[in-house]
Amino acid sequence: MTSVRYLSVGRRKCAVARVRISPDGSGRIVVNDKTVDDYFGGLERLKKFALKPFEIWNGAKNYDFYVNVYGGGISGQAGAISHSLSRTFLKIDETLRPILKKANLLTRDSRMVERKKPGRPKARKRFQFSKR
Repeated sequence: MTSVRYLSVGRRKCAVARVRISPDGSGRIVVNDKTVDDYFGGLERLKKFALKPFEIWNGAKNYDFYVNVYGGGISGQAGAISHSLSRTFLKIDETLRPILKKANLLTRDSRMVERKKPGRPKARKRFQFSKR
């Protein structure tokens, strides 16, 4: 692996994705030491969501992308990958900011699982009400 030049972190729900980009690459994308197809398996929707920043930026053929993602579930991890890739692209080419911002790829999705409240079975669900 050649020298690492760009690093960034992206988050969604409880998932954290760290992206390292190596210049002089061939456009290879590695997620947790697997190819993107192996990592997401048959989940094409999540794979497309994770790689959405590549639809905006065409300069990816000159770099290799190494993604380390952990925490949360596969859906949150896809969002974290998308967020971190977008932030890394900004470090490479600052002129992408308005395009990425319009596509809502730079905003950290702050929605988290709501906590369970006392006296209820789940966060919002209530026990069955009985008049008598």
